[in-house]
Amino acid sequence: MSATYRTTTRLGEVTVEPVVPARDAGLVQAWLAHPSASYWQMGGLTVEEVREYLAAVQDHPHQDAWLGRLDGEPVFLTETYDPAHVLLTPVHDAQPGDLGMHLLVAPPDTPRHGLTDAVMTAVMRFCLTEGDGGRGAARVVVEPDVGNRRIAAKNAAAGFRVLREVDLGRGAHAKRAALSVATRADFTASPLGAGVDPAPHLAPGLMEHAHRHLVAKTLAELTHERLFAPVPDGPDGAHRLDLDGVTYRFTATRHALEHWVVDPASVRRTASAGARGGVGRQVELPVDALELVAELGPLLQVPDDLLAVYLEELSSTLASAAAKRERELDGTTASVRGLLDAMRTASDAGSVAASFQQVEAAMSEGHPSFVANNGRIGFSLSDYRAYAPERGQRLRLHWLAARREHTHLALAADGTEATHYGTELSDAERTAFADRLAARGHDPADYLYLPVHPWQWDHRVAVTFAADVARGDLVPVGPGADEYQPQQSIRTMFNRTRPERHYVKTALAIQNMGFLRGLSPAYMRATPAINDWVADLVAGDDTLRRAGFGVLREVASVGYTGDVYHRTPRPNPHRKMLAALWRESPLPRLAPGERLVTMASLLHRDAGGAAFATALVRASGLPPEQWLTAYLDAYLYPLVHCLLSHELAFMPHGENLILVLRDGVVVRALMKDIGEEVAVLGHRTLPQTVERIRAVVDDDEKALAIFTDVFDGVLRHLSGILAADGVLAEDRFWALVAGTIDRHAAEHPDLRTRIDLRAERFAHSCLNRLQLRNTLQMVDLTNQSESLIYAGEMDNPVRRVSIRG
Repeated sequence: MSATYRTTTRLGEVTVEPVVPARDAGLVQAWLAHPSASYWQMGGLTVEEVREYLAAVQDHPHQDAWLGRLDGEPVFLTETYDPAHVLLTPVHDAQPGDLGMHLLVAPPDTPRHGLTDAVMTAVMRFCLTEGDGGRGAARVVVEPDVGNRRIAAKNAAAGFRVLREVDLGRGAHAKRAALSVATRADFTASPLGAGVDPAPHLAPGLMEHAHRHLVAKTLAELTHERLFAPVPDGPDGAHRLDLDGVTYRFTATRHALEHWVVDPASVRRTASAGARGGVGRQVELPVDALELVAELGPLLQVPDDLLAVYLEELSSTLASAAAKRERELDGTTASVRGLLDAMRTASDAGSVAASFQQVEAAMSEGHPSFVANNGRIGFSLSDYRAYAPERGQRLRLHWLAARREHTHLALAADGTEATHYGTELSDAERTAFADRLAARGHDPADYLYLPVHPWQWDHRVAVTFAADVARGDLVPVGPGADEYQPQQSIRTMFNRTRPERHYVKTALAIQNMGFLRGLSPAYMRATPAINDWVADLVAGDDTLRRAGFGVLREVASVGYTGDVYHRTPRPNPHRKMLAALWRESPLPRLAPGERLVTMASLLHRDAGGAAFATALVRASGLPPEQWLTAYLDAYLYPLVHCLLSHELAFMPHGENLILVLRDGVVVRALMKDIGEEVAVLGHRTLPQTVERIRAVVDDDEKALAIFTDVFDGVLRHLSGILAADGVLAEDRFWALVAGTIDRHAAEHPDLRTRIDLRAERFAHSCLNRLQLRNTLQMVDLTNQSESLIYAGEMDNPVRRVSIRG
């Protein structure tokens, strides 16, 4: 028997000690004889019979009896038992950690308000507490008579959930019982428990930080896009923005490409106090990103019917930012130093993959330019915790067998259906899936296998495609064996069980950053052929090969089109909900000593303000200019070459590149997301299967593939970080960028092109303006050029007239 258990309740200290039958029999007999104890069915027992009963309980190997006292006065009897051996064996499948419990509260001479609540609270703590005299149960099991409404209410208040009604006992002791259980979490969350904050990341301090970060970013990026123009308001970078009745003051540094770095801590929001407060008196207001958007309403011109959608994406971005900071502060998410340590100490393929994914999950900023960048409309809080990339959780994909006549499987030139599924599914999985099809009366040969995200199964397949499932065109065959980790693009999964295997990208019908994140089966048909063509071009180019530049091919795609949504008169988002593709993993391409990071990491700062790029430069031991040159050789040089030599443009933002590092130095880059985001901008000959990627534009717009996507989308942010950290002045940064472009020209003297990357100015293409114009679909993916919004021109930071030295 355990030592005395002690706990404090609202009514005083409660102790729980083993029953002593000879001492306690008279007391317990009086309690049992009271009418309030009628459901115990022991009111007719004598004191001696009660002593014998208590002794039998104490002697039993799987039962115990306990006396409870409140401030020293006996007030209850509780019994605990192992339901795997006592009473419930015919009706309950006991789990490890289950503990049965009975409770008898003494009838007080004078009713005392809150006594039964205090007793039940103490008993549940006693049952669930590990150590200090507690029983250490994982789950408490009770079986009260269904007619006992008072105890039913008390059990409910303690978090018990009724599983079902069962018949227990025999003869006079038979009863119909409400078999009920309560876990530790159930009790903690109950009215009698300590309570659980269901969303601790929404604490005021964390949310204030998120608001300040997002307000600073909004001021910076929308100023960059010339939606408004703050004015100087004093020395040392002080600025002011006057809106209708509200004023924002902040400090900021200004850089090339009209890049603003606003100090979040400096932002102040004030408004006139009005008539009551006296003319001219300013009142400090909370810094609030949502209110800022409302105050900017006339300038932003978001369509009225879409404003709420944008605000919801912004709210989700705030919530995720608060959650990310919470995890960084409590050490769940690694700091920059922790990320570098994990990379440095990785010693085998498994730890290299783990450090790569640790970096992937640590990113705190969804996109460096977009304000509302973590929308994820459709995710619940539990979905966020399970599937958001920054949570770093693992998931198993759900697999559907899709009827072959309604489904396509497109493969790279070097792939076959047998080798593809043989690689991505184990023998056991393929056998199990085929057996499950056969058990339902289907011929496995009539089906192709299609992976779906677990969210997509719950929210779309089993609901939106219920008819397809019911008629057997889509047959759920179970979760796969491998565990995957979501990447920053949220619908792409990295195989953690077998890291050398392919990524899987699935449709995920949530609204995020201006798009519903589906996958089009129609687009997927050409994806492997497009990837083969791009990969062959890259591999066959001596310049790209010397630079180590490569692409991670999307080698297979599958899409289902048998649903009714594909037969509607007009295209609709429902046509993009059942497709997937497989992309090569970078792990097999690594040499000993090499490490992987997402390029987005170069723009990452942790909760302590440390920048990953700065840490890499310092860890490398190289002079900053040499480190940056290596990065530009791996990233910018190949992109310039692809554009100037092949009229080939990628979407080279941080999430779309994997950097290969050695000793903290970038040695080469691997491009991904080819099928949906690559473009040939001219009239060169293309295979018919690849023709979809052609987008003929003039030379000035071709140059934007570097100016907008590289200079404005990536390098201006990196330059701002390195300058702010005192690593490299921005004039030297852009001089090195210019030098990379000039070196390419010098090394390719025979290249004839009218694309001038050293031009004085270029068109200022604005990303947030796209999202503000249409929060549901920023651009027409079939004609992206026509969708762009410009705000005049910007000075080119590498224009010839501005470079010195």
